[in-house]
Amino acid sequence: MEIWQKLLRLEENIKILEEIRQEFKNLDIRKEWEIRYGLFESIQIVIDISCKIVSKFNLGQPKNYRECIEKLVENRIVNSYLGEKLIKMVGLRNLLIQEYCEIDNSRLVSYLENLEDFKQFIEAVKEI
Repeated sequence: MEIWQKLLRLEENIKILEEIRQEFKNLDIRKEWEIRYGLFESIQIVIDISCKIVSKFNLGQPKNYRECIEKLVENRIVNSYLGEKLIKMVGLRNLLIQEYCEIDNSRLVSYLENLEDFKQFIEAVKEI
């Protein structure tokens, strides 16, 4: 999938997550799944795009997802503040994918307040 297709998918995901945030009353098992999957897929798209950019522009040989984000910061594709938030997303993705990790539901819901970070990433990528 091309970068622009991934950006469109990320924008769609953000809209869905924003709807969930606005409609949120209580966290049942279905809402928890929607939030978990929506965040996971959105973060994975950020990672995929980051790694593609690093490769496309020959920005180095990152050893892991975190280093892909760091390469974007080093090359001023994203600012350091957003870079830190994206690196934290990588950590959240790792928690979401590992079944043995429990994430407190209130903490999970709180991540819906950070959807702007995804939007900032989209804007930064569109500028390159």
